[in-house]
Amino acid sequence: MSLYLKAFTLPIDLEEQMVMRRMEENGGCFGYIDNYYPCCMFDRRGLYSIDFSPVTILYGGNGSGKSTLLNLIAEKLSLHRLAPHNSGELFDAYARNCEVLMNSDDEGEPYTVPKQSAIFTSDDVFDYMLAVRTNNAEIAEETERGKAEHARLKFGDTVKLRGMEDYEQLRLQVMARSKTLSRRKFLRRTAGEQVRLQSNGETALTYFSEKLENDGLYCLDEPENSMSPRTQLELLRLLTDAARYCGCQLIIATHSPFLLSMDGARIYDLDSVPVRERNWWELENARVYYEFFKKHSRLFE
Repeated sequence: MSLYLKAFTLPIDLEEQMVMRRMEENGGCFGYIDNYYPCCMFDRRGLYSIDFSPVTILYGGNGSGKSTLLNLIAEKLSLHRLAPHNSGELFDAYARNCEVLMNSDDEGEPYTVPKQSAIFTSDDVFDYMLAVRTNNAEIAEETERGKAEHARLKFGDTVKLRGMEDYEQLRLQVMARSKTLSRRKFLRRTAGEQVRLQSNGETALTYFSEKLENDGLYCLDEPENSMSPRTQLELLRLLTDAARYCGCQLIIATHSPFLLSMDGARIYDLDSVPVRERNWWELENARVYYEFFKKHSRLFE
């Protein structure tokens, strides 16, 4: 198991200076700040630094700061990202003043962040599915038009090549009349082929399977969104294998009891004050599930 990032320190002691500096930039002694985010989020929770394991999980309810913390880590490490994140006029300054401590290799040299490292969010998956569905709809329209075009080219008059402007039509007609090229293959070549989508959860699982390369550092923000319990268990196996066998370090923000149960994961409970490490079975989400099924256990006997 790999450990590239060893520790991350928040600039709690510099928050007031950053706020005052920004207020001065906004108008001197009469300056103001519309949004202090992310200042003052973690100080009141007693969170000043994080020590990492090959798998580190940030747990907490909405507004606990787990996604903010993940975005600060990604910003500080300049991780590749697709979806924009919530920000504010102090976010960039706050991220710049965070400190990172990289682990060292066997020769004592500090690791650099692997180039394939990235942050992936549930929004990335939803954007991917939306883009694919839009693309598939456009291909479906092109395919319908292509059917009529195929018939015209195959059974209509032969295209006369009088100049280069006729070449494309002639090329398509040769394809349409080819005995080795079926109408289906003709349509695929001219209109394109639709990307096969499964259920949202299965598509999300495939997305993460293809995105997580070996030997990378990955921040995952609630990757379980849209997944059924069974699919979450498959995601658990995927992430466990990525950390155990593929040299990946994972930092995950999640509510999922299934992901929380990952062997060897270091879990920070951002709902507790002060923030502290906890076992997954001590966390509220896991306890809610446990109490529910315990109450109805006779139904399963």
